[in-house]
Amino acid sequence: MIRLIRMKKKFERAKLTDIDLKLLALNAKGYVLPSVLAPLFVIVEVVMEVLIPMEMGRLVDEGIAVGNMNAVWTHGGIMLAYALAALISGALSARFAAVASMGFAKNLRASMFEKIQHFSFGNVDKFSTGSLVTRMTTDVTFIRNAYTTMIRIAFRAPLMFAMSIAVAIDINWKIALIFIAVVPILAVAMVAAALIAFPLFRKMFKRFDKMNTVVQENLIGIRVVKAFVKEDHETQKFRDAAEGVRKTQVSAEKLLAYGQPAMQLVMFLCLVAVVWFGGRQIILGTGTMTMGDLASFITYVNQILMSLLMVAMIFVNVVLSSASAARVSEVLKEKPEITDESATTDEQPKDGSIEFADVSFGYQKSEKPVIEGMNLSIASGETVGIVGGTGSAKSTLVQLIPRLYDVSAGEIRVGGLPVKNYTIKNLRSAVSMVLQKNVLFSGTIRDNLKWGDENATDEELIAACRTAAADFVESFPEGLDTDLGQGGVNLSGGQKQRLCIARAVLKKPKIMILDDSTSAVDSATDRHIRSELKEKLQGMTVLIIAQRISSVKDADKILVLHDGKIIGEGAHSDLYRTCSEYRNICDLQNVGEVV
Repeated sequence: MIRLIRMKKKFERAKLTDIDLKLLALNAKGYVLPSVLAPLFVIVEVVMEVLIPMEMGRLVDEGIAVGNMNAVWTHGGIMLAYALAALISGALSARFAAVASMGFAKNLRASMFEKIQHFSFGNVDKFSTGSLVTRMTTDVTFIRNAYTTMIRIAFRAPLMFAMSIAVAIDINWKIALIFIAVVPILAVAMVAAALIAFPLFRKMFKRFDKMNTVVQENLIGIRVVKAFVKEDHETQKFRDAAEGVRKTQVSAEKLLAYGQPAMQLVMFLCLVAVVWFGGRQIILGTGTMTMGDLASFITYVNQILMSLLMVAMIFVNVVLSSASAARVSEVLKEKPEITDESATTDEQPKDGSIEFADVSFGYQKSEKPVIEGMNLSIASGETVGIVGGTGSAKSTLVQLIPRLYDVSAGEIRVGGLPVKNYTIKNLRSAVSMVLQKNVLFSGTIRDNLKWGDENATDEELIAACRTAAADFVESFPEGLDTDLGQGGVNLSGGQKQRLCIARAVLKKPKIMILDDSTSAVDSATDRHIRSELKEKLQGMTVLIIAQRISSVKDADKILVLHDGKIIGEGAHSDLYRTCSEYRNICDLQNVGEVV
């Protein structure tokens, strides 16, 4: 009893209550009919299979035992009809179950993907990429298998068991008591195994997450791996992760693996007992059982055995899928931190002015704020340079403007209104960001550029490329139809950066944010891009994060950040005289006061 209590506590800590069945069930939409038809045909199949042994008993007693061939043909024909009906019903049930479960899995993956698309950066930070991939693949596969089991086998097994037991009791209730006595023992054993196995499966899926993360990191950084000749190191790293999965999986599944042979042993012992007691009654004439009854009874014993084995299979699937269902529910129940609930206008910002009023911000896992008490005012149309050491919160600062993160305290205003007053779509439509990490997607150059404006003509695409010094596109044999490969693998780092800038230009935003986005181009190209942006996108507010002073020295003003605080603000010449940190950066790069 004490052990069961401990197992119960462990089971509760595993958060089985995190499973939101209602939320999961909503994904059966569009596949309700096959989900209903599958168990209905299962019922027909089971009824036919239960009727067959009854006819077999009559065939033996009324036909074979007395030499009546007419009875043999009659009952044999009826058995054949039942068998054909069971076959057709079973096939239709399997078909509908497959359609329903595949559709359910498709909807579930789509729901998860859509949910993730609405996550803020803060939400994404809670889950690793490898974990989200595992949840959308392995976990959904386990849930799909369980769904198939629930709409088919979960109906078949209990119904088969109940009907077979009922008929067995009607034939000889004393012998049928053997099974009735064994069932509670088997049920307690399965529940006890579940209490132990469920937490182990939760642990197993966490190991799956880790393994997928290792694979993802290796594939993304394969060039770095080869450059540093770390293939053996990465191989061992993967082997360790895979071994972790194997160990936890073995620990979890061996509990369930022992269950099936143990159940078979118990049931076959029951079968031996049935044949023993039934045979004695027939031989000694001490009961009412006939040869036909015994033949039917043995068949029902087999059906009871098969139904209990099916119950064991259901049990395994439920234990496996319950851990997966809890993990999927965790994603579906996650509430996006940034929403449109506070929006008061359907308009985009009227201009590109930006104000920070006592703004503070800290990441979820950081012990102290990354930005604290920041005040800042940027007029519409200004070009602002942002410099500072690594970890000075330059990227964090600009990510707060389009609400990729929400501030912890204070307020940010764009176009004179707090950013929370705009819908996310309208706010971000007014802001173009070229991130520190260049992201291009599989497809052609045209496909990627049209993220900025899906209605842009080829002439507009080429013009944007020229503005971003990405006119190398015109030299490609296929031009805009050049396939980039996964993540733009066919381009150099500088070419990727320029295409990302061209994509941002096409958006025609009120605010352009360049987060160290020209680090991979030479100084001449950097100067050309800044000149083109200033000339062709007049009136747009531009924020440039850069490591090179030459990239920001011509800005209307420059912000110098240190530990999340603005320690210098002004033009290049003024900062060189008044801000020691800025002067140190300039001196290291041989950039003096007069440029």
